[in-house]
Amino acid sequence: MAFEGSSAAASTWVDRIFGSAQYFRLWIAQIFSSGGDWLALFAILITADRVGGGTPEASVAYVMIARFLPGLVFGTAAGVLVDRWDRKRTMVVCDLGRAFTLLWLPFVDFIWQLVLASLILEGFALLWAPAKEASVPNLVPREKLTGVNSLSLVAAYGTFPVAAGVSIGLASLATVIERISAVDFLRIDAESMAFYIDAATFAASAAIISRLALPRGPQAGKQSEDQSDGTTRLWAPEQVFKDLRDGWSYIFINPTVRTVNVALAFGLIGGGMIIPLGPVFAEDVLNVDGGDGFRAFMVALGIGVALGIVGLTVRQNRLHKEQVFIAAVFGAGACLFVATSMWTLIGSSLLVGGLGVCAGTVYVLGITLLQESATEELRVRVFAGLFTLVRSSVMLALLLGPALALFLNGLSDKFFDKDVSILGFDVIIPGVRLTLWLAALIMVSAGFLTLASRRKAKT
Repeated sequence: MAFEGSSAAASTWVDRIFGSAQYFRLWIAQIFSSGGDWLALFAILITADRVGGGTPEASVAYVMIARFLPGLVFGTAAGVLVDRWDRKRTMVVCDLGRAFTLLWLPFVDFIWQLVLASLILEGFALLWAPAKEASVPNLVPREKLTGVNSLSLVAAYGTFPVAAGVSIGLASLATVIERISAVDFLRIDAESMAFYIDAATFAASAAIISRLALPRGPQAGKQSEDQSDGTTRLWAPEQVFKDLRDGWSYIFINPTVRTVNVALAFGLIGGGMIIPLGPVFAEDVLNVDGGDGFRAFMVALGIGVALGIVGLTVRQNRLHKEQVFIAAVFGAGACLFVATSMWTLIGSSLLVGGLGVCAGTVYVLGITLLQESATEELRVRVFAGLFTLVRSSVMLALLLGPALALFLNGLSDKFFDKDVSILGFDVIIPGVRLTLWLAALIMVSAGFLTLASRRKAKT
C-alpha cells in the first residue's frame, strides 16, 4: 500500500523533515545500526590481521570477499524470500541475528570463524536492506521521498567519521575496563568493545523497528491465504523460480528501473576505481604522499556528497528527477576526467568534491525513482536486484582497477615513456592516469546509455 495521509501542511518539524514520525523512528534505527556497523568493520579488519598468522593480507582479503560474495550469489534470491515474509518481522529478526553474531566475534581465534561470521552478517544484511527500502514509500508521502532518501544516505555513510573517532577512543576505554578481573571472560580489548557496542546498536534497532506500523507485503498476505486452505503454492519451486524470473524481467523491461540500474552499475564500475587507485594517483602523478593524497580525496568526496544531499533536500519539490539524475551521471564522469587531468592536489580534490556532489545525487535520485516506479508487489525484488548489481560493480571496480593500471602502465612505458607533449605541455600519463581516464569514460558512457534508455521508453 502507498502512504496515506493528509495533504495539509505538516504540523511538526518531524513531519516536515522526515515525512512522518514512523520514518523518523526508522531513520534513528538506521543511525544506530550503521554507526555500529562501521565500528565493527574496523574491528573485523583488525581482527583478521591479528588471527591471520603469517598471511594477514590474505586474511583481510578473505573477510572482504565474504562480505561481497553473498550479495553476488544470493542477492536476488533474498528479494524473493523477503517477498514471502512479514517485512517488519524480517528486519527485526535480521537485526537480532546480527547482534548475536557480533557477540560471538570477541571469542574468534581462527580466520575461518571470522569468515563464517562475515558471511552470516552479510546474509542478514541482504534480507534487511530490501525490506527497509521497500517499506519507505509506505511511511512517507511521495513528494518527501527524495528528502528522506538523502537522510538515509546520511545515516548510512555520515556515521563513518563518527565511528572512526569512537574506534580511537575505545582503545583507551578498553585499557581501563580490562583491569577489572570480573570481566576477563568477555575478552575485553578495543576490538571486542566495538563488537559489543555494535551488538547493542542492532538490538536497539530491532526494538525500534518492532514498534513501527509496517505493511506485511503482498506476497506475505498470499502466503496466509495459502495456509488457510491447506496448500503451499507460494513455496512451490516453480512459483519461486517464476517470481525470481518476474523480478529480473521487470528490472530490464520497466524503463525507469532499467535506467537507474544501468546508470548505477556502470557509474560504480568507473567511479569505484578511485578507491584502490587514489593513493597511487596521488603519488605517481601529483607527487605527494599517497596516504595524504588519498585522505584528501576521501574528505573532498564526503563533503561533495554532503553538499549534494543538502541541495537535493532543499529543492526536492522543484526537481525534474529524471533530468537531474541523467545530468548528474554525465557530471560525475566529467568531474572524474578533469580531476585526474589536474596536476595539483588542490585542483584534483576540488573536482573529486564535484564527483561527490554528482554521485550523491545519482544515488539518492536513483533510489527515489525506483521507489516511485516499482509496484508494491515487485519493489522488494527490484531493490534486491539493485543491491546485487551494486555489489557486483564495486567488486569489479576494486579488482579491475589495479590490474588495468598495471597493464596500461606497461603500455605507457613502451609507447610514451610515461609522458607526451600536448599543446606545448608535458603531460605525465602513467597507467594509473590512463585507467582513471578510462573509468571517467565508462561513467560518461553510462550517461549516454541512460539517455538512450529514456528516449527509447518515450517512443
